[in-house]
Amino acid sequence: MSGHPDELVAVAKRVVWFEPPEQSLGDAKRFLAYLMTYGTLEEILVAKKYFSDDDFKTALRDAPPGIFDIRSWSYWNLVYGREPVPPLPRRVIP
Repeated sequence: MSGHPDELVAVAKRVVWFEPPEQSLGDAKRFLAYLMTYGTLEEILVAKKYFSDDDFKTALRDAPPGIFDIRSWSYWNLVYGREPVPPLPRRVIP
């Protein structure tokens, strides 16, 4: 049994389908980045019960590279007033 609410675990299972929900929910920034990219409105509303706007802003500000697509990145940056929209995070390969 996880320490997370069942409805949030259900969201994590769908949005980050390739790992156990406890693992994805253990890294809030990463989970929220996936949610902001792949989540439905209903899933976003569930998450907003457990995560603050500051949590969403932090996930956006410190977004891991490779998760956001350009459409989601542009949308969420505009939602949180980050204009001009910064470039997508990029992986640095030495």
